[in-house]
Amino acid sequence: MLRSKIHRATVTETRLDYEGSITIDAELMDMAGILPGEKVLIADVNNGNRFETYTIAGPAGSGVICINGAAAHLCNVGDLIIIMGFELADGIIETSVVKVNRENRPVRK
Repeated sequence: MLRSKIHRATVTETRLDYEGSITIDAELMDMAGILPGEKVLIADVNNGNRFETYTIAGPAGSGVICINGAAAHLCNVGDLIIIMGFELADGIIETSVVKVNRENRPVRK
């Protein structure tokens, strides 16, 4: 089941020379209920690419959304992405959705 989502975040940087992962503003991770090291699915709204990676917490309040490692080939700075966390569940669970503006500031939870 979809447990958490950061909707239409803007990629602020890419780092090809990194082991891998996505760095996300720690405040946004907390609001969405996404944990450091959690496996997430990323969907790039601009080009349709989808990939899985794990999360790293960036500085709280920074707005950072950085695609690291090989996945940096799949997104460009300025692309809008959807970051999704999932959970195995026996039934329906309440999904936490954080919508952000182009500066990756929450606009509605």
